[in-house]
Amino acid sequence: MAVVRTKASCIGRLCTARRSISLFPSTSPSSWSKVVSDAEKIVGYPTSFMSLRCLLSDELSNVAMHVRKLVGTKHPLLNTARGFVHDSRNNLQMRGLVVLLMSKAAGPSSASSGLLHQDMVSGIYPSQRNLAEITELIHTAFLVHRGIVDLKEWTHSDGPLKDMQFGNKMAILSGDFLLANACTGLAQLNNTKVVELISSAIGDLVQGIYHENDSWAEDSSLTEDMTVASWEDKTFLSHGALLAKSCQAALELAMHDKEAQALAYLYGKHMSLAHKVNSDLQPFVKRSAGDPVTLNPVTLGLNSAPVLLHRQIVGPERWAHQLKQAKAAGKKVDYAKLWEAVSAENGVRAAIDLCCCHGNKALDAIKCFPPSEARSALENFATAITKF
Repeated sequence: MAVVRTKASCIGRLCTARRSISLFPSTSPSSWSKVVSDAEKIVGYPTSFMSLRCLLSDELSNVAMHVRKLVGTKHPLLNTARGFVHDSRNNLQMRGLVVLLMSKAAGPSSASSGLLHQDMVSGIYPSQRNLAEITELIHTAFLVHRGIVDLKEWTHSDGPLKDMQFGNKMAILSGDFLLANACTGLAQLNNTKVVELISSAIGDLVQGIYHENDSWAEDSSLTEDMTVASWEDKTFLSHGALLAKSCQAALELAMHDKEAQALAYLYGKHMSLAHKVNSDLQPFVKRSAGDPVTLNPVTLGLNSAPVLLHRQIVGPERWAHQLKQAKAAGKKVDYAKLWEAVSAENGVRAAIDLCCCHGNKALDAIKCFPPSEARSALENFATAITKF
C-alpha cells in the first residue's frame, strides 16, 4: 500500500477544522444503523453476528440455559445479553467492523507477496477476519464482566440477594469463557507481534476498569485534580486501547510497515475517544429540564467528559460547592440537580468540541490511505460519531 502523505503531515493538521455542531441530536438511531449496514456490505457480511459461532457453542449454550433463570430479576447481565441482539444506537459489533474496514482500506502490502491473495474475501485476509472476531469476543467478555454487581452496595430494592449472587457467578463464568476462546483464537494466528499487541490491550482494559471503579467514588470527585489529558489517558485504557491496537494488528497481519500501522492505531484511538465523549454527552443532548429520564452514576458519571470540563470551567471551589448542593440531605448525589448545574455552564459545549476534535483526528489519520469504499466507510463512522 502506498501511503500518499506522511504521518507527520497528517498530524500537523489535526483539529484545524471546526465543524458546524448542534446541541440537539441530528443523528438518529436509524441513520447510525444505515452507516453500519452500508459498512457491512463493504466487508462482505453482517458483523452483527460476528461472534455467533462462539455464542452458539455447546458450552455457552449450557451457560445461557442457566442465565434464563435471571429473567424477572434486576441483575444487569440480562440487559447486557439483550444488547447482543439489538442496540441500534451504539452497535456492540462496531469494533470488529472497524477492524475489517481498516483491513480492506489498507489492502495487501508490497511485502505480502508470500501471502495467498486468492484467499482474500472482499479484499480481507482470513486472519484479519479472525482478528475482528477475537476483538469482538474480548470486548463482549469485558462487557459481561462489567455487569457484575457489587454486593457490598446491594439493597433490598435491587432484588433478592441470591439472584444477585447467581447472576454474578454466571457473568464471571460466561465472560471467562469468551475471553478464553479469544485467547485460543489469538494463539492460532501464529503472529507473535499480534499476540503481544492484543495481550497488552487486554492488560490496558483491566487497568482502565480499575481506574474507573476507583474514580466512581463520590469523595474522589471533590479532591481529584483530573485534567483533560489525564482523562484521555485513563479513558484510552478502558475504551480505546482494544480498537487502536486491533487496527494496528490488522495491518501487521498484512505485513504493512510501521508508518501505516501507526496511522491505523491513531484512527482507532481517536475514534474510540470520540465515541466515549459522544456517549458521555447523551444525558445532556437527549434530556431537557424536568424530563423524567433517569440519571444515575452510570448515565451521568462524575468523571464523564462534560462534567470534567465543567469542573475546569467553574474552578475547584465552585465545583465542590455545586456538588455539595446536589447531595440530598448530605447523602447520595441528586443527579438531576447536578445535571442542571452542568447544563447551565459551557462544559457541554466544550465536550462537543472535544468530540469533534477527536473525530477530526481520526479523519486525518484515515485520509492517508488510498481512496476506496472502505476508507469512505471509516470516514462516515468518524463523522457520524460527532453528530448530536
